[in-house]
Amino acid sequence: MKAAVALTYGGPEVVQIRELPKPVPTANEILIRIVATSVSSADARVRGSNFPAGFWLLARLGLGFTKPRKAILGTELAGIVEAVGGAVTRFSVGDHVFAFSGAGFGCHAEFKTMREDGAIALMPPGFSFDEGAAISFGGTTALYFLRDRAKLQRGERVLINGASGTVGSAAVQIARHFGAHVTGVCSADNAGLVRSLGADAVIDYRAVDFATTGEKWDVIFDTIGKLTFARCRGALKTDGRLLLAVGSLGDLLKSPFQSMTSGFKVIGGPAPDRAQDIADLRALCEAGAYRPVIDCRLPFDLIADAHVRVDTGRKVGSVVVVVSEVL
Repeated sequence: MKAAVALTYGGPEVVQIRELPKPVPTANEILIRIVATSVSSADARVRGSNFPAGFWLLARLGLGFTKPRKAILGTELAGIVEAVGGAVTRFSVGDHVFAFSGAGFGCHAEFKTMREDGAIALMPPGFSFDEGAAISFGGTTALYFLRDRAKLQRGERVLINGASGTVGSAAVQIARHFGAHVTGVCSADNAGLVRSLGADAVIDYRAVDFATTGEKWDVIFDTIGKLTFARCRGALKTDGRLLLAVGSLGDLLKSPFQSMTSGFKVIGGPAPDRAQDIADLRALCEAGAYRPVIDCRLPFDLIADAHVRVDTGRKVGSVVVVVSEVL
């Protein structure tokens, strides 16, 4: 099979298409022919060894010290079940599925095996493979922080920083579904999109600093790693929650003390990879509450260009890579 591999850390040019053995499913695995995948900020961060401040050594120890331990990157996919192991009961050959491998990576390839009890679900009705490949990364992060950590309640006010990105665009829709009043922070160019996703208000970060407006929010969700507690505390209501999807090591180490002494909660750390979240996202998609935003669609042989696009920091939603055409 063809696979995009990163055999060293570096710029987008280190990603190359190679021929590798096609995987074979074990008894409790399915083999998925990948139709589409995405290049996420996590893929670009690992490929370029661009980790939040303080995490360089820890990340290299976990992900590979001199090169990525998992050469095939990619955390999400959409495709067709090609084969099933003898003990598989949940899926059948020909099923259209989307899946999230998370820290397991491996989705930048023509085929991938996954356990049938993993983070896999049937494609939501009416969704394309391109959309299916963009559901999981932003959706699971938004669900984890808003639902599980912030315990967002109907009627609360939430501000989403980076509202036009992969996580941010998912967070706007999911927060709206939970009944929150949503303020999105993005560029003026993307204000219309963010409003169309359900934001009640939009702040152009180039023109206005939300922290100086005098407004207050129950939840501030920083999806892009640009905010600090010191900057946000004056914009948080009593018992407010600051969510840091991308924080430095210092931010995470300080957050328990800040939470104990300030009257606010500062919450950070990585979102887990959970099969139930994928099932929950499918239900949200089927209900019309969530549909991923796609920035652009590139062919598999231009996957390095997809990394270039992500590295600009200006993508809107997800960068999708088409691995194979539907026969």
